Amino acid sequence: MQKFDVIIIGAGASGVWAAARAVAAKKSVCVIDMGARPLRKVAVSGGGKCNFTNVRANHGHYFGKNPEFTRGPLARFSGHDMLDWAQSHNVKFYEKTPERYFAESARAVVDALLHDARGANFVLNTRVLGVHKNSDDFVIATNGGDFIGEKLVVATGGMSYANLGVDDIGYKIAKQFGHKIIPPRPGLCAMRTNVFGAGFSGVSLNVEIKIGHEIILDEMLFTHFGIGGPAIYRASVRDISHGFVMNLLPGRDAFDWLKQQKKLQPKKQVKNILSDALPERVAEFFADGDTRNIADFRDNELRDLSEKMTNIKFSPADFNLQKFDAAEITCGGVDTREISSKTMESKLCPGLYFIGEVLDIAGDLGGFNLQWAWSSANALEI
Repeated sequence: MQKFDVIIIGAGASGVWAAARAVAAKKSVCVIDMGARPLRKVAVSGGGKCNFTNVRANHGHYFGKNPEFTRGPLARFSGHDMLDWAQSHNVKFYEKTPERYFAESARAVVDALLHDARGANFVLNTRVLGVHKNSDDFVIATNGGDFIGEKLVVATGGMSYANLGVDDIGYKIAKQFGHKIIPPRPGLCAMRTNVFGAGFSGVSLNVEIKIGHEIILDEMLFTHFGIGGPAIYRASVRDISHGFVMNLLPGRDAFDWLKQQKKLQPKKQVKNILSDALPERVAEFFADGDTRNIADFRDNELRDLSEKMTNIKFSPADFNLQKFDAAEITCGGVDTREISSKTMESKLCPGLYFIGEVLDIAGDLGGFNLQWAWSSANALEI
């Protein structure tokens, strides 16, 4: 039975960063992971070009029961700090969209992280079966034997990317030591819906989505089963338990625009008018087979038409999130109100820590979730 100063369960982004921190502090470190390779999700992220940070990362881009929890860790290790880390490790990167940074090679990020964590003992292809604590130490039972650690860091991630190997051991450990779990659900994913019917697969357009008082402006993609794209991915991490409202003509007053077109192009069919602002198939859907010229539409009909395009109400019964195997992240997890945001240590069990995606923190689309992995692991005081 081997004993270590620190045992980390999970060799993902936060777990390997934590290992590097512990090694730098001259601790003996063991990282246990069920997979064959560390950092599997990082290696495939961004299609091989890892979106490793966003310099806008602050608490306003994170969601959960207590997003304020992210303030301290993100302030102490920001997106700018991550760019400095990348430069110091000769990881080449570029700014794809304003403030959103990608590595030219995800493999370079993986290699740099593993370089920092050299000296840690990685125990791979090993499943954690259970944990218990004696008077001073944690005993981790695995299918490869028992390990003892003075400190235990749970960095098991969520339930997304099921094809890369996931389980719920992190939640089980948390519950064992008295922690509350916010029910996990898929995040950063598409939605199944019949609101628009069939026949739009592959069509994209910019939309506005209202969730409570918040507005998302981004691109939506119609899929063979419903809707996806950045706008829908971003909506999926927010609280949509009460539904949301979609506007397919953001940035314009649709009713005024239609009245103006009635004056300017009175002999043009309404579906052709709509095609000036919407993809053709979508325009035909809202024209609904009406072949009249726009001059033949009364103002109240134009008002009804504008309402149909700009005030599309999705009740919770109108959509379903894709399952975990099609989601990029997990929303929900260990309740952060029982964790110290200064040290990431459990308030219920000394020596037990939780970092990364296993916590009830979900970031917006665009590098925010990896930044949370780095920042939360960097906040560890072990």
